[in-house]
Amino acid sequence: MDYTKLLDYDKKIKLGIVGASQGFGYTSLVQLKNVDQIDVRIVCSIDIEASYNALIESGYNKEKIVICHNAEEMKRTDESEIIVVDDYKLVLESGISSVLEATGNMDVGTYIAENALTNGINVYMVSKETDSFSGTYFNQLAHVNNTVYALVNGDQPRNLVDLYSWGKLLGLNIVAAGKSSEYDFVFDRDSGKLTYTDGKEVYHDKPEIMNAWEYEDTNTLQQRFESLKELTGTIAADVCEINLVSNVTGLLPAAPGLNYPIAKVNELAEIFVPKEDGGILDRSGVVDVFYQLREKNEPSFAGGVFIVFELTNDEIMVDLLRGKGHIISKSGKYGCIYQPYHMMGLEAPLSIILGERLGVGTRHDTRQVSVMAGVAEEDLKAGHTFTVYGHHHEIKDVKPQLFERNEAKDAVPFYLLNNITLKNDVNKGEVIGFEDIEVDSTQKNTFDVYQKGLSLEVGVKSF
Repeated sequence: MDYTKLLDYDKKIKLGIVGASQGFGYTSLVQLKNVDQIDVRIVCSIDIEASYNALIESGYNKEKIVICHNAEEMKRTDESEIIVVDDYKLVLESGISSVLEATGNMDVGTYIAENALTNGINVYMVSKETDSFSGTYFNQLAHVNNTVYALVNGDQPRNLVDLYSWGKLLGLNIVAAGKSSEYDFVFDRDSGKLTYTDGKEVYHDKPEIMNAWEYEDTNTLQQRFESLKELTGTIAADVCEINLVSNVTGLLPAAPGLNYPIAKVNELAEIFVPKEDGGILDRSGVVDVFYQLREKNEPSFAGGVFIVFELTNDEIMVDLLRGKGHIISKSGKYGCIYQPYHMMGLEAPLSIILGERLGVGTRHDTRQVSVMAGVAEEDLKAGHTFTVYGHHHEIKDVKPQLFERNEAKDAVPFYLLNNITLKNDVNKGEVIGFEDIEVDSTQKNTFDVYQKGLSLEVGVKSF
């Protein structure tokens, strides 16, 4: 897409950021400073000093930053100033036209989205945890209120939806769409050591991986898994992101725990294809995740996204694409296109501008196609309280699984379990259902939002 026409707008977009002091919100601040069309009007986080410092560190004018504690103080600020608050409810009272929600907090995200959309404020949802159970309803709410609710470029769900829609526009028969997991397996051929790039720099002696370095068939994947299985596992953040893509596109999860093959990029068109063609898929039209395997001097997929599509039997076309260096299966039946990056908040302005200027983002046909549920990894007793924790937003003793909606039955969405207490015992291996939990009055609204989404009539996806 040529974005040149979008550079011609003079009217500024007034933006609020909730969750601005770290991660996606922080990187958004850094980049937004360079975007002429968007003015950051207000930022918010629990730690008001952290938000203030984030603005200073990002290069914003210290003289134009004002800390406010209530709506009256906000009214006394100049339009050219940036307001800093620690009460997220104040953000929607600041005269903004758009809000970027990046807290990862389900209650905050639900409040912001519901109240913004019904009051003419566009919502750009970074918090995938919130969207996993509320996206269906909020897309519909935006449609009804003529506002925009959009996932945000810079994270894999929106990037993958964009790539998938590009492929569909070209008429590609897409059999699988997916992403790489957050970290790579990086092998040093000289030393025989391998590390998992999660920042811990822990090296493992794995010279035997060379025995499965060149891909032959799915037996190669099994060899790699046997060598590295202690480093593998289902990551909640991955499952959640795939859940979001499933709900927007209608693609189904490839497996409840996702497949996670350990693969090199040039192998994707051999692996993410149906089993009858030598791949790992039980069916076409799925979303999935892989671990990237690479040598230390090779570039990373960087948590990027891909689509695998079926090629025609035109030998000239297959030879042309292969000759250009594209990823084509040995059989010539499948090809792979990929985007090897996701740059967090550095890409966020794109979604905001596309939403504000062109209304791009809202998918009112979004439905709860799949449900991210929690499966007990240990016997859990009545009275047990769940807590989301850590960088990947996991829940102790609970394994995330992604089920088709009709298979999920009474399963509680994974992130709705946060701060929820069991009223029944749940045995190891059982899915945690609504009948097993207690919901108090403070938690009711988020549960209601999920039910509102479920109540929408299931229609045919438009792409």
